[in-house]
Amino acid sequence: MYHVLYNPKSGNGTGLERAEKVRQYLEGKEIEFADVTSIKDMKAYLANLSDGDAAVLCGGDGTLSRFVSDTYEAVPENIDVLFFGTGSGNDFLRDIGKEPESEPIDIRPYAKNLPTVTVNGETRVFINGIGYGIDGYCCEVADKMRDGGKKNINYTSIAIKGLLFHYKPTEAVVTVDGVENTYHRVWLAPTMNGRFFGGGMMPTPSQNRLKNDTVSTLVMGGKGRIKTLMVFPSIFKGEHIKHTEMGGVLTGREVTVKFDRPVALQIDGETVLNVREYTVRVSEAYSHSKEESKAEEKETAAV
Repeated sequence: MYHVLYNPKSGNGTGLERAEKVRQYLEGKEIEFADVTSIKDMKAYLANLSDGDAAVLCGGDGTLSRFVSDTYEAVPENIDVLFFGTGSGNDFLRDIGKEPESEPIDIRPYAKNLPTVTVNGETRVFINGIGYGIDGYCCEVADKMRDGGKKNINYTSIAIKGLLFHYKPTEAVVTVDGVENTYHRVWLAPTMNGRFFGGGMMPTPSQNRLKNDTVSTLVMGGKGRIKTLMVFPSIFKGEHIKHTEMGGVLTGREVTVKFDRPVALQIDGETVLNVREYTVRVSEAYSHSKEESKAEEKETAAV
């Protein structure tokens, strides 16, 4: 049995319609559809599936992130877990070289040793990245537009208007593996597990989601609205990193970003309001294995 778990809100409200397209890849299979937003305990739901069953998650980056966070390291080994992209941003698929509505892929290789983010007293894993600054602002504005009934939301347009008129840059303290740096007039300070966010922006072009030993933090600031607006479009090709006068990319295993005022933050597209700081850490399992390897190397060298 293939249990197709669709998010009706994904793809600007076309989730069910687009999820139906997964049938072309499941011809001859027994299929059952279920609204993923109606499942209160995903771990219990998966535990009740039969040997050899498959859960096919249909949605976008936010749907995938919430699913992985709710079931992290608790998916039964006797079932398959697949992902069929029906979102509007599709940054996860973009990062792994896949197209929306292409053949469902196995989630497991991408859902291991994920980093965690702690914000406003809560900790969860994430699969793509944390957006802080103008990116969080864009998600906040988009949520309000969506609540007002608008469906076709252009994040790039929101970002440009924010850069020109509405968003106020912040002072920021970014601490990476214990090394503290202070930045002025910061517009963006995301920390990434993958390369993409915001429907195609590439803040950290060298980040490898399967490597798992470090995360990458972009700090973009130091300049006024016009200069920032001129550089901003280059983020879609990852060429913004050439503008070293506006910051750069920091890599490490633990990152804390503090702003001097509360702003919106997004975790894989899910908005969190009134945030002054966040902390990202690489997987504890990976950290422990890394420390054990270092200890073994020292013992070997001492012999």
